[in-house]
Amino acid sequence: MSVPSSTPAGTVRLTVAQALVRFLAAQFAERDGVRDRLIPGTFGIFGHGNVAGVGQALLQNATDPADGENPMPYYQARNEQNMVHTAVAYARTTNRLQAFACAASIGPGSTNMITGAALATVDRIPVLLLPSDIFATRTVDPVLQQLEDETAGDVSVNDAFRPVSRYFDRISRPEQLIPAALQAMRVLTDPAETGAVTLSLPQDVQAEAFDWPLEFFRERTWHVARPVPEPAALERAVTAIRAARRPVLIAGGGAIYSEASEALAAFADATGIPVLDTQAGKGALSADHPLAIGGVGSTGNNAANELAAEADVIIGVGTRYTDFTTASHTAFRNPEAHFVNLNVKAFDAAKHSATMVVTDARTGLDALRAALGDHRAPAEHGERAQQLRAQWEELVEPCFQPYDQELPAQTEIFGALNDMMGDEDIVINAAGSMPGDLQALWKARSPIQYHLEYGYSCMGYELPASLGAKMASPTSEVVAIIGDGTFQMAPQEIATIVAERVKVILVILQNHGWSSIGSLSESHGSQRFGTKYRMRNEETGMLDGDKLPFDIPANIRSYGLEVQEVSDTAAFREAYRRAEASSEATAIVVNTNLYGPNPPGNSWWDVPVSQVSRLESTQQASTAYEAEKAPQRHYL
Repeated sequence: MSVPSSTPAGTVRLTVAQALVRFLAAQFAERDGVRDRLIPGTFGIFGHGNVAGVGQALLQNATDPADGENPMPYYQARNEQNMVHTAVAYARTTNRLQAFACAASIGPGSTNMITGAALATVDRIPVLLLPSDIFATRTVDPVLQQLEDETAGDVSVNDAFRPVSRYFDRISRPEQLIPAALQAMRVLTDPAETGAVTLSLPQDVQAEAFDWPLEFFRERTWHVARPVPEPAALERAVTAIRAARRPVLIAGGGAIYSEASEALAAFADATGIPVLDTQAGKGALSADHPLAIGGVGSTGNNAANELAAEADVIIGVGTRYTDFTTASHTAFRNPEAHFVNLNVKAFDAAKHSATMVVTDARTGLDALRAALGDHRAPAEHGERAQQLRAQWEELVEPCFQPYDQELPAQTEIFGALNDMMGDEDIVINAAGSMPGDLQALWKARSPIQYHLEYGYSCMGYELPASLGAKMASPTSEVVAIIGDGTFQMAPQEIATIVAERVKVILVILQNHGWSSIGSLSESHGSQRFGTKYRMRNEETGMLDGDKLPFDIPANIRSYGLEVQEVSDTAAFREAYRRAEASSEATAIVVNTNLYGPNPPGNSWWDVPVSQVSRLESTQQASTAYEAEKAPQRHYL
């Protein structure tokens, strides 16, 4: 390619990768007068495809920046899926006002990010993905790690990002970066449309030079909107709520991301309407509030689920109504139940044939409270809600006490953590039995304290997420609760935590099996098959031999981390206080009982059981399943 002898006036000659880094470093986001870097840094793993493109651009930014060019900090990750999880946790902790970039090499390096992309889009969390791609020129075809499609020459594995991204573009020519980058920033800062944003970068295009207009690199501020409710929609919502005798409000993640806690407390105080929460919404209303009843749905508490079953109006604020929230469409059993949904996304506001109010959660709650005037729910309804909560708290008190068994139940550890962690500290968890116990039992006293990834319920999220959350909130004590199964899937980012000198506390619960799936298997007739970590038994041919000799403490120590191993709750409390006092990352390995016990529950989750089987356990489970499914219905 010929290189012009001079650069046109008002332009600067850079590679595509250099231009992208310079552009990203100049982007800012603002909401409510608070302005900060939109892309505060880049996680990356380099290989062929980006080492001489994005990698070179990040190096140049760090060692020889242009005049006026903002820095773009680089963080070295160990696993591509993990780095997306780290970025998601950072964005979530900043209430979606900042988003990290994640850069990977072509082929498996990039496709490793797809699970993280799906998680971000499912959870409505912004993250910018920069997967490298095959040669745009196709001069080198097929390049190493290229998937050849016999029917289309422009297809690569990166097309797999399309269904899990809120925005996708492949930059096949330098000029295409300008509109694509601007669209990417629009989606990242749109509270309704945000999620994974993917700019696929062919490796030859990354290194290609172009004369870029300087205007492309000026500082831009993207204003994060707070959509106000349409007056007519607000009036319809008011009419529905005024007619209710047993209303409840369900706070979802949108109530936290919009920073609506004060508005939610004011609404509850003014109307007397009980507040239930989802996994993403726990903490939107402090557990100390008299009308905070707790988690609703499949893993919710009995008090919240009794109120949901009786409710005639359900006010959903920033929730997308996953099957765990609706208990697979069995939670709301009042045949006259009607939904009023406040959501920034019309798609979610319309769910369950609701009265739609498309609005920012905080703005919408304030407007709805004002429009309701002096209206209050019947006093006896609020009193019943508080009585039910008190009964629930008394019922589950034994969950936090030692059982008559050698090792503690995980609920004992959760109770100890809930007591010891500060209001602005952060507990992180994702998949397995632990989210269920936590939603039912944890009392979140602030919007930041409870960080559960349960939209995609991705094993492996917790450990890298602790890094992202701590980077976003350095004054918080960040505690990742990790099962031994999850730990085996994704321990790699311990190396990044050590390298970056980030102080987090990793609590690994070791019970030598998949507790959640084991329990689900047993209750659905599959006898915990394949859910314990055991050696192959030469006599039976099954995985039911001795426990695997996997030494988790030794594994963690090999990364250079201090490890404490305990087997009772009193020792855990002491270990946690030592970890809290330390200035460095620490791990606590807790030996727990695989079989619980777990909190009582009065809800359901739809997991179909084999309709025919020779196994008596499956036959019994199938009969029970059909009975439990009977209340399931569409909410029309």
